[in-house]
Amino acid sequence: MRRLIVSGAIALAALVAGAGAVAIAAGTEAHPPHRHWHFQGPFGTYDRAAAQRGYQVYAEVCSACHSLSLLAYRNLIEIGLTENQVKGLIKDITVPDLNDDGQPIDRPARLSDRFRKPFPNELAAAAANNGKAPPDLSVIVKAREGGADYIYALLTGYVPFDKLTPAQIKELNVVKDDNYNTYFPGHRIAMAPPLSDDKVTYVDGTKSTLDQQASDVTEFLAWASEPWMENRKRTGVRVILFLLALAGLMYAVKRQVWANKH
Repeated sequence: MRRLIVSGAIALAALVAGAGAVAIAAGTEAHPPHRHWHFQGPFGTYDRAAAQRGYQVYAEVCSACHSLSLLAYRNLIEIGLTENQVKGLIKDITVPDLNDDGQPIDRPARLSDRFRKPFPNELAAAAANNGKAPPDLSVIVKAREGGADYIYALLTGYVPFDKLTPAQIKELNVVKDDNYNTYFPGHRIAMAPPLSDDKVTYVDGTKSTLDQQASDVTEFLAWASEPWMENRKRTGVRVILFLLALAGLMYAVKRQVWANKH
């Protein structure tokens, strides 16, 4: 019996060690570090200034490949911009439409138009990006596990080829033209690093570091994924306060009704 127990323990240890070796060989993705975001928590709200800067990053960098098809330009008013400011931002944007004869044309964008797509269709998007169409960013923060933390980590998690260890290069069969990202599943990502220091020049004068750009565009995309979040939270608070008041009222009525019954 004792030999059987010892043999079983040795076999279990060997199995665990083997599983660990397989996991190391296969490679694991680091978990995105948690960051504090203004919109988190039951009373969280969007940072309007950060969201406006994030839109600038999207417009100048991300919009070349990624669509934001669920938003209209008029929605930008909700991040603190005036109607005239939004009109100024889109004055050079044209969108496809039909003229009175039914012929396709490009006309100046209106506030009611949805964000212009960078490609006419998914096949064209895939053809321009090595066979893989870039994802739409409308609900990307909600669609990815880790949410805003993952988006920020992905944008800041690129590692240059010359900074990789020989073991990493051998494990993933990485070549110089590949893009290595610490937080992307499998680490090899088709998208080249989209952001870098001074990639954009912020109109409000904020220092344009890589971290700042990643944080701002993540704030903007979080808002884009759930524009009505603040209204939802305000409604939830009102409902809870109403229910608490109703519970107190019902308790008082109960005490009054049963006061003479004891």
